[in-house]
Amino acid sequence: MTEPTDQPTEQPTAQYFLGLETRVWQAQVRGDAAAERELLPADFLGVDQDGFAGLAGHLAQLDDGPVTTSFELSGARLTHIAADAVLLSYRADSRRPGRTETETVYISSLWVRRDGRWWNSFSQDTPAAPSTAG
Repeated sequence: MTEPTDQPTEQPTAQYFLGLETRVWQAQVRGDAAAERELLPADFLGVDQDGFAGLAGHLAQLDDGPVTTSFELSGARLTHIAADAVLLSYRADSRRPGRTETETVYISSLWVRRDGRWWNSFSQDTPAAPSTAG
């Protein structure tokens, strides 16, 4: 079976990387740290409003089960950094377990190709400004 993170034959597109990001989000909906680990390298770094998290800290958030109940990803933009590195930026609207409100964050994920596989080596979440509509 071919790994879904294998290098596509053509130049990778925003949709390709959005598909990989979707797998990360689906793992969070299932509370499946092993599935998320398949996409994150040992040197992963995440940055969000709580600070920095390495791979162990990031995966630990799934210790008590799912951290997301639903999500929608949109507005994907892809920046080619180098032959083996791209930056995927997008909007995520998601809901946490036990919550009724949707949270919006803008995410930038650095995907790097190592040994023929794409890995999400860095991710930064920026919460959207609170809505002033009323």
